[in-house]
Amino acid sequence: MVRIFTDTSSLFTPAQGREMGFDVAPLTVTIAEKTYREREEIETPEFINIINQGHLPTSSQPSPADLMAVYEKATAEEPVLHITITDGLSGAYQSACGVREMMDNKEFITVFNSGSLCGPQWTIVRKAIEMAKAGATMEEIVTQLEYLKANDKSFLIPQDFDYLRRGGRLTPAAAKVGSLLRLVPLMTQTADDRQLEKAGLCRSFAKAVEKCIETFHKIGVGEKHMIMISHAMNLAEANQAKEMLAKEFPACRIDVVDLTPAFTTQGGPRCVAIQSMIDIEK
Repeated sequence: MVRIFTDTSSLFTPAQGREMGFDVAPLTVTIAEKTYREREEIETPEFINIINQGHLPTSSQPSPADLMAVYEKATAEEPVLHITITDGLSGAYQSACGVREMMDNKEFITVFNSGSLCGPQWTIVRKAIEMAKAGATMEEIVTQLEYLKANDKSFLIPQDFDYLRRGGRLTPAAAKVGSLLRLVPLMTQTADDRQLEKAGLCRSFAKAVEKCIETFHKIGVGEKHMIMISHAMNLAEANQAKEMLAKEFPACRIDVVDLTPAFTTQGGPRCVAIQSMIDIEK
């Protein structure tokens, strides 16, 4: 059976992986001069509390040791499929490819670039687990994952201009203007999935969600899709987005989940991600 391996960028925890029979390596975050393995040593509420004390965090991919611990188990009878966050937004894919090349059993290891993060990556991992347990081959699983990878759309709505300024993600002038005008930035993945780009500056959170809805209609989101809303301790606006999306896409399953510390590092406290993907349960 194919052995599935991913990390916490998929929103699965290491404990969930153990319960479900696959491997999950934690990303690490560093804040206030201390490094934590997310979802094992720190969760998002505590992490945001430290940010709010004036500390800027950084995040990093799983360690080579974590990868090698799983890779060394790969055999012809149990090959390893490692599903990573999209290449470009993280160095995890390239790092994994480098570690694979160092392994004596590398022919039994496949590194798959999910082309996404959070919700769509979560769906890809779930499908891989389902197919592996059903006895599918590596080729069959990867073919299905490529289809899922080609049918998702992601938006990010940051909330904290000061955090984005301090982290160097916005210039001081842009942050000041955004705060004064109370604008809400809307970001989306580029066509090659490797970066985030501005999709608009909106007058309110609701207007940003409306723009997401407009795009989802254009790309044909419907009954075969699900929508995931993930947030960094901003349940009120996540639920507001869910209500708006449910009215426009009544046939879609819509889930609301917490973002991890590593993603909070990128989007900032109270950010909200809205993503559409194929619903593998339909």
